[in-house]
Amino acid sequence: MATEKTIAFVLYPGCTILDVVGPLQVLSALSALRPDYRTVVVAERLEVLETDTPLHVRASHTFADVPAPDVVVVPGGGGPTLRALTDETLLSYLRGAAPEARPAASVCTGALILGAAGLLAGRRATTHWAMLDALPEFGATPVRERWVADGPVLTAAGVAAGIDMALHLTQELAGEEVARSVQFFIEYDPAPPLGGLDWDRAPKALGAVAGERWVRDGLGDHPLAGRLAARLKSGG
Repeated sequence: MATEKTIAFVLYPGCTILDVVGPLQVLSALSALRPDYRTVVVAERLEVLETDTPLHVRASHTFADVPAPDVVVVPGGGGPTLRALTDETLLSYLRGAAPEARPAASVCTGALILGAAGLLAGRRATTHWAMLDALPEFGATPVRERWVADGPVLTAAGVAAGIDMALHLTQELAGEEVARSVQFFIEYDPAPPLGGLDWDRAPKALGAVAGERWVRDGLGDHPLAGRLAARLKSGG
């Protein structure tokens, strides 16, 4: 019988809930089809945490319960995610999990948390477009793609890109047939009412304001705040 493999989603206060539940739904479906995969949600403590919506959530396990997951996924968000860059308990967990995790993955600005844990140095990576130019602060090469795989690290762009990344990961873990079955099961066939995104028309001023606010709200006068703000202004 195959050894059970654990996929762990990380929670921290204030994260973007779709960054969690989008890929969590995909990989929970994988677990339903392939019982040799177990999907859990981990946090420092088993307590109710706020998100960036009115919804509050609670992890199924603590960091100590799942010290070495086979896959770890880190969500992103706004100011609270930038605050998490200084959370040594969270960063220590990721550093400890990384040697076993294949991959260590992120959604949106969760990539910055991987970076703060030292996991992006020398690698290509992506994140939310408003924070893409911050990635070089962590030794990463920013790439504007839906998801980026570089060795044992897998990063996804903003929010909804986490679903695409999770389907890609499902294919890597269990093959195309299983991944396609999951896609049908969750009926993932995007047809947004305004069509696809034309990046030439991206609201760059809005992105700049959002990035600056996230850094300010999350890091305050921490030295990292100044460095990230400078990179965002200079384009990396």
